[in-house]
Amino acid sequence: MPCYAIDGVIPVVHPSAHVHPTAVLIGDVHIGPGCYVGPNASLRGDFGRIVLHEGANVQDCCVVHGFPGSETVVERNGHVGHGAVLHGCVIRHDALVGMKAVVMDGAVLGAYSILAACAFVKAGQDLPEKSLIAGLPAKVLRLLSEDEIRWKLDGTRTYQQLSQRCLASLSEVQPLAAAEADRPALPASLHQPLHASRQD
Repeated sequence: MPCYAIDGVIPVVHPSAHVHPTAVLIGDVHIGPGCYVGPNASLRGDFGRIVLHEGANVQDCCVVHGFPGSETVVERNGHVGHGAVLHGCVIRHDALVGMKAVVMDGAVLGAYSILAACAFVKAGQDLPEKSLIAGLPAKVLRLLSEDEIRWKLDGTRTYQQLSQRCLASLSEVQPLAAAEADRPALPASLHQPLHASRQD
């Protein structure tokens, strides 16, 4: 992975974490046990510190940064969807940041909450736990059900398993000209989109 020191500060990656080779880590970045950092993610600890706690994931094309002296933190089992931007904020444990959402400086997303895709959390906004939050600017819509909280944790566990799969088998290859007759199938998962899981 492209990994850069700045002012003598070197990123730290736990051996059980997976950071994709195209992700970029700069400076004061701490990747904890079992974390997943996806392709083309940029974690720039060149001003403030960035910390991913155990089991957190930061997916493809996310940007994580902060002002000088700030800390941007994703706590245990935090889940940050494709293309999200985190800047000097805190994502509490077991919370989910939806795809392309933006969370600004000094904001806190409460534990177990779900921030919808494309939402915008204003600087300094303190959002409660166990809530569904959406909009520009972000507003609390309602409390989450226990089923929704379980659904989120199942999704995060899928990414923790993906981290293990990547450590075990991800490799750079040349593409095939045609699919093999006995092409292997990817491991099945019972996890599905929330709207699909509600259909009986």
